[in-house]
Amino acid sequence: MSAPATEPDRVTAVGLLFEAAAGLRRTLAPATEEQLGVAGQAFEILIRLYRSPGHALRMSDLAAQTGLTPSGLTRAVDRIEVAGLVEREACEEDRRGAFARLTALGIERTDAAIAQHREEVDALFGALFTTKEEETLVDLLRRIRDQVHPDAAHLSDDLSCIDALEVKRTRSAR
Repeated sequence: MSAPATEPDRVTAVGLLFEAAAGLRRTLAPATEEQLGVAGQAFEILIRLYRSPGHALRMSDLAAQTGLTPSGLTRAVDRIEVAGLVEREACEEDRRGAFARLTALGIERTDAAIAQHREEVDALFGALFTTKEEETLVDLLRRIRDQVHPDAAHLSDDLSCIDALEVKRTRSAR
């Protein structure tokens, strides 16, 4: 049975979102993975760390934001850590879990990967949408994301451990 002509076909809309996302991954992932030297969900993990206070996140927050299981995140962070882009740190003030933090190399590579990614995205979308259409698309996608993946922007309220790790790091650098 087909949807009435007056109602939007939400099944088609969701299918188009999946197809667009898959096409974007196929188009954008290879250059980003080459720039970073790590494949898989590395870019998503690295960009989230890059945009976080102190370039660090509690592993549980990172798992919630990426939608990875704790074990899936651990495996992904293991690969990124071997590449020298992140390091794990424990917080003496909070024994509940570890933090992942970008290394200097991780910041450098992520910065370069973001710049390259931005150029590729601009080339794909530059003439496709007006500024108003792009703003509307971002708003609509954010609303969908917030509905189906509310933890995508989750960050623990307590950032004191990240601050303590930063103080410890600064002292050891002296």
